[in-house]
Amino acid sequence: MTVKAFAKINLGLEIVRRRSDGYHDIRTLFQSISLADELVLEPAPAGGIQVEGDDPAVAWDGTNLVHRAARMLRDKTGTKKGVRIRVKKMIPPGKGLGGGSADAAATLLALDEMWGLDLAPEEMAFMARSLGADVPFFLKGGLCLGEGIGDLLTLIPDLPPLPCLLLFPSFPISTAKIYGGLGAALTSEGKPSKIMRFLESGDFGLLENGLEDVIFRSHPELEGLKMSLKDRGAMLSLVSGSGSAVYGLFASREEAREALGELRGESEAVLTETLSREGYWAELGAGV
Repeated sequence: MTVKAFAKINLGLEIVRRRSDGYHDIRTLFQSISLADELVLEPAPAGGIQVEGDDPAVAWDGTNLVHRAARMLRDKTGTKKGVRIRVKKMIPPGKGLGGGSADAAATLLALDEMWGLDLAPEEMAFMARSLGADVPFFLKGGLCLGEGIGDLLTLIPDLPPLPCLLLFPSFPISTAKIYGGLGAALTSEGKPSKIMRFLESGDFGLLENGLEDVIFRSHPELEGLKMSLKDRGAMLSLVSGSGSAVYGLFASREEAREALGELRGESEAVLTETLSREGYWAELGAGV
């Protein structure tokens, strides 16, 4: 069985408040894009779970989210079946694109079918939430409003497909380090939500990433990449989540291709596009 695990970008991110448990409540728009990892799953001896991948920067041991997802599914359901999973990585780690979370969600969905478990959506969502705050989104796809720590999801009608140019600097960014650098002044509790205004108006100019002030202090070059995309006509350019990838959404593929040609010398660049929820699910199991 072969499945795809699609990346996401954040169309805006607001830090609502710091919680008593040290986490932050946020408000964000998750958007699927066409960049994807590929997972190949094969039967293995009873109870055995083997995970391997082609990216040496990723730990493929028992701490990997793919391994943890398979182990959780096995232990929760009591199945005696085993699996060998090979991951072809196209989503770079530490870039804010949710590659590890996408792989975990794809593992849950694929093994539910492969092992004939037929789990209820509520059971899948509970396990996804146990694996990480972003993982539940990848059981939905398309465009979703994420609240709480990102795990409380509301399905939003899809935007038209848009070209998305991704710029990848050579370094990853630690999520914990960025959130740890937030001060109370950067929270938006009690302030009008620009994300909610965007959902009413469709004005991309409203959208911001509330983590960028912290990110740009440590990595000012990312602000330069953001401005380069805006100067070349991007309707929206932001750092994605807490990672180091910077993206630009364009009105046309021609504009995006032109920007890609001009920016290739500044950073590794990949041209993708946003995925609707219907497109996400149609592509997710291609090749099963």
